Formats: sequence, structure tokens, C-alpha cells
Amino acid sequence: MKKFFATLILALGLGFGTQLIAQPPDPGGGGGGPSCFPPPCIPIDGGLSLLLVAGVAYGGKKVYDMNKGKEQ
Repeated sequence: MKKFFATLILALGLGFGTQLIAQPPDPGGGGGGPSCFPPPCIPIDGGLSLLLVAGVAYGGKKVYDMNKGKEQ
């Protein structure tokens, strides 16, 4: 019975998924200049570079710990 309800909810979610829009459509106008298309310009690099550095540091620590364990 649980499988039936899960399948039903999944089917309804996929069927009506296009109707579940969180925001109204953009009215247009405004926005950035010619180098920024489509508006609005959203800077992505701010936290992305820090996240990349943190990932490299975490991966390096994992590799270091793995190699340290093999030596002993």
C-alpha cells in the first residue's frame, strides 16, 4: 500500500510539476549592460573560489592521511 501511494505521489508530482512555479515570470526591462545577457547579472565567483580551495585542501588532507597510514 505504501508503494502505491509513493508511486501516486511521484506521478502527480511529475504531472503537475510545470504548474509549481515559485515566482512569477520576469516582467523584462532593467538589468545590466550589453556585456550582461540575459539580465540580471549575478556574480558567481565570490564564494566559488573559496569553495574550490577548501575542496582541494580537504582532498589533500585525505590523501596525506591515507599515505601516512600505509607507511606505518
